[in-house]
Formats: sequence, C-alpha cells, structure tokens
Amino acid sequence: MNMNLTLIGQSIAMIVFVLFCMKYIWPPIVNALETRRKNIADGLAAASESGLKLEQAEKEAAEMVGSARQQASEIVEQANRRAVQIVEEARNDAIGERERQVAAAASDIEQEVNRAREELSGKVAALAVAGAEQLLGREINADAHTDLLDKLAAEL
Repeated sequence: MNMNLTLIGQSIAMIVFVLFCMKYIWPPIVNALETRRKNIADGLAAASESGLKLEQAEKEAAEMVGSARQQASEIVEQANRRAVQIVEEARNDAIGERERQVAAAASDIEQEVNRAREELSGKVAALAVAGAEQLLGREINADAHTDLLDKLAAEL
C-alpha cells in the first residue's frame, strides 16, 4: 500500500502542479507567445508594406530621373538653338557691318575721285591757259574768261 499511497500522493502533487502551472504560469507564457506572434506578424506585414512602398518609390524615382533627363535634353536643345541663333545674329551683324564699311569706302572713293577730278580739271585748265598764252604770245586774263574755263573743265 505504500506504493499506492505514494503514487496517489505524487499524482495529486502532479495535478496540483499542473493546475498551478495552468492557472499562474501558462497564461503569461501564452500571452508572451501571442504577443511575440503578433509582433512578428506585424513586422512581416510592415516589411511587406515597406517593400511595396520601396518598389513604388523606385518607380517614382525612375520617373523623376526620366523627367529630369528629358528636361536636361530640352535645356541642352534650347541652348543649342540659342547658340545657333546667336551665331546667326553675329553673322548678320558682321554682314551688315561689312556692307556699311563697303558703302563708306565706296563713298570715300567717290569723294576722292571727285576731288581728284576737280584737281585735275583745275590743273588742265591752268595748262590750257598756259598753252594758250604761249600760242597767242600774250597774257590771258583768267578772271575774264572764267566761264569759258569752267565749260572747258566740265567737258574734261
């Protein structure tokens, strides 16, 4: 009987121990496990959500980079067009300046030609008077014959 009484005492102690563990030890462990499971599930959900946000951010970044590249190419194209326009304006200004200088040179040449003609006609008139003096053997009054000398100079 000793064996049975020990067995019954040990069984009762075991039942009391199991009931004590179920009442006081098991609920905090289950709560801790449940909290841990919930934290892990929340972490996995957050990781999944952040992965989706990361993919979306990468897509937005790729779109922004594409937009920035397009804007950069447009800016470069505008700069090239402006450079061509500036070169064309400079070329037109240079052509205009050249034409102005050519016109000024032509005007100067025309003035020099006219001055040379006047000077030459004056010298020719003086030579004609000198030649006429020698032919006639007397002095010709240049003041008296100014009209005749002017006509002669105009014909020359």
